[in-house]
Amino acid sequence: MRTTVRNLPRNVWALSLTSFLRDIASEMLIHLLPLFLANVLGVRTAVIGLIEGIAETTASLMKIYSGWLSDRLGRRKGLTVGGYGLAAVATPLLLVAQSWPVVLLYRFLDRLGKGIRTAPRDALIADSITPEQRGISFGLHRAADSGGAFLGLLVAILIVWKTQTGELLLDARTFHTVVLWALIPAALAVLIVALGVKEARRPRQATKPLLSFSGFDGPFLKFLLVMILFTLGNSTDAFLILRAQTAGASVLMILGMIAAFNLVYTLLAGPAGALSDRINRRLVIVGGWLLYALVYLGFAGADQTWHFWLLYCTYGVYYALTEGVAKALVADLAPVERRGAAYGAYNAAVGLTVLPASVIAGVLWQGVGGWSGFGPAAPFLFGGLLALLAALLLWFWVRPASAQSQ
Repeated sequence: MRTTVRNLPRNVWALSLTSFLRDIASEMLIHLLPLFLANVLGVRTAVIGLIEGIAETTASLMKIYSGWLSDRLGRRKGLTVGGYGLAAVATPLLLVAQSWPVVLLYRFLDRLGKGIRTAPRDALIADSITPEQRGISFGLHRAADSGGAFLGLLVAILIVWKTQTGELLLDARTFHTVVLWALIPAALAVLIVALGVKEARRPRQATKPLLSFSGFDGPFLKFLLVMILFTLGNSTDAFLILRAQTAGASVLMILGMIAAFNLVYTLLAGPAGALSDRINRRLVIVGGWLLYALVYLGFAGADQTWHFWLLYCTYGVYYALTEGVAKALVADLAPVERRGAAYGAYNAAVGLTVLPASVIAGVLWQGVGGWSGFGPAAPFLFGGLLALLAALLLWFWVRPASAQSQ
C-alpha cells in the first residue's frame, strides 16, 4: 500500500504540530534577539558572537548525551517533553533582562532544551513508523517546523510594524511585546507533546560508553564524515543576511526574503520526503547539495536585490531536499538499538561543525589580525566548492548495504 500523509501514525502528527508551535515562538525571537542586545542593551558584536557560540555548542553537546540516554532508558518521550518544557520556561527571562548575562542564561537554557529534545524526538518519530514511511514522515515534520518559522516571522513583522513603524532601531517595548506573544505557542507546544505523544517503548539497552561508535556500520560513519565536510562550508545563515545587505537590501526586505525561504521550504519538504521513499534517498540529498552549491556561488556573485530574492527561494528548495531526507537516511543506516545515539551523533556533528565553519567564513570575508581577507564572495565560493566535493563523496563513497537505504 502506498504511504500517504493521511495514514501516518499519531506520533508523527503530534510531534509535527509541536515543532510547528515551537518554531512560531522561536522565529518570533531569534531574528530580533541580536537587535535587542545591540540596540537596547548596547552589547558589542563580539559578545553577541560569544553568546551564540556558547548556546549552539551547548545544544550540540547535549544532543549526544540525550540520544545515548534515550537508548539506555528505552524511552524517548520524557526527554522530548523536558526539552520543550525547559525552552518554554526560559522565555520569560527576556522580559526582565537588563544585561547580556541574563540573555546568555536564556540562550543557554533554550539551547539546552533543544539539545535535550532533538535526538530523542527524531528517534521517537523513527520508532513510530515503518521504513516505507521514513521520508514522508520526516518531510512532514520539517514542513511543519518551517511552516511555524514562516508564521512566527510574519507575526514578528506585524508586531514591529504596529508598535514602531518607521523606526530604525528596535526598542525595548516592542521586543517585550514579541516575547509575551511568543509565550503562547511555546506553552501550547509543551501541552501537545505531553498529551498527544505516546511512548514507543523499546527494551533498555546494555550500557555502552557515551562516545562509543560500536554498533555503527561503516556507511553511517562515512555519512557522518561527509556531513562534517559539507557543514564546514555551511556557515551560519547570518552571513547570507550580511551579504544581501551589502547589495542594498533593507532590514524589512531581508525579513521578507527569509519569509519567502521558509514558505518554499514548507511547501516542498513533504513532497521531497515522499520522493525519497520512492527513489534512492542519497540521490535526493545529492541533488539538494548540488543546488546548494549553485546558490552559494550565486551569493558570491549577486549584486542586485532581486538576485537575493531568487537565491533565498532556491535556498528553500535545497533545505526541503535535504533536512528531512538526511534524518530519514540516518534511520536507514543506524541499527534500531542505537537509533537515539545515531541521531545524537548526527545532530552534534552538524551543530559542532557550524562554529568552525562560521569562523572560517568570517576570516575569509574580513580577515584576521592585519590580514584583510578576500572579501564578501570568498566564504560562498568556499562553501560551494565543499558542497560539490561532499556530493561526490556521498554518491560514490557512502554505499548503504540495505536495499531500503538505496
